[in-house]
Amino acid sequence: MKNGMQVLETGPLSTVQDLGRPGHAGIGVGLSGAADRGSLRLANRLVGNDEGAACVEVTFGGFAARAVTDLVVAVTGATCPVTVDGRCGAMNSLLRVPAGAVLRLGLPATGLRSYVAVRGGVIVEPVLGSRSTDLLAGLGPEPLSTGSDLPVGLPHGDLPPIDFAPVACQPAEELRLTVVPGPRQDWFAPDALTALLSQPYTVLSESNRIGIRLDGPVLTRSKEEELPSEGTVAGALQVPPSSRPTLFLADHPVTGGYPVIAVVVAEDVDKAAQARPGMTLRFTARQRVAD
Repeated sequence: MKNGMQVLETGPLSTVQDLGRPGHAGIGVGLSGAADRGSLRLANRLVGNDEGAACVEVTFGGFAARAVTDLVVAVTGATCPVTVDGRCGAMNSLLRVPAGAVLRLGLPATGLRSYVAVRGGVIVEPVLGSRSTDLLAGLGPEPLSTGSDLPVGLPHGDLPPIDFAPVACQPAEELRLTVVPGPRQDWFAPDALTALLSQPYTVLSESNRIGIRLDGPVLTRSKEEELPSEGTVAGALQVPPSSRPTLFLADHPVTGGYPVIAVVVAEDVDKAAQARPGMTLRFTARQRVAD
């Protein structure tokens, strides 16, 4: 490896992610890609990459890598301590990592997933046009491990004139998400949607890139028959036999056999991806615009 970095520590989970592999649902392959797509795009913009260049998605900190050559990086997403050879660096800004120096991410104070973009992009072998690790389908590169090499491509274009991006602080205890009711609201008791929208849910530790398991009010079904499998999207609130919803994230199944009571709007799926176990979620219905 002539240009890139070598992984020294991975934390609970570190994977390579880009914006995913769209257009393959017909053969059973989901989009995958970064769980927090906005943070990946921001990291790439800061280092002058194409917005969908491959980055490292770090779950709950603990990532460390040694630069093989001089690198320019940016760290976005969950706010965490960032150091370069022990010297403090800033989130959402350009950081220069000299050859031999160690970039390290600590535990995030808020949020769950941080993104490390390197100028030139991570250039592991693509699968179906994407370098993303899909944990459910088993596609793309393996999750990173100690000693993994991360080759980096050659930069193209200039760095942006601004080397820092102001980003709003992430909520620490409660997250509010906007949903659109349906498409299977008619499969639930009349008071189920009211329960979803009026009472809080808690994020369970049995959550991952596939989906967030929630504990809270029971959402009672009005139909007992089986629902035929149908397409699902990131943000879908699918209700299994436990009668408590699971919020689908980036590596969700392409189809599902349980009814979906509501779908989190696309702009809030990134927020959901930063929800950590124990956090409270509240759902609000999107107001229709009058004709």
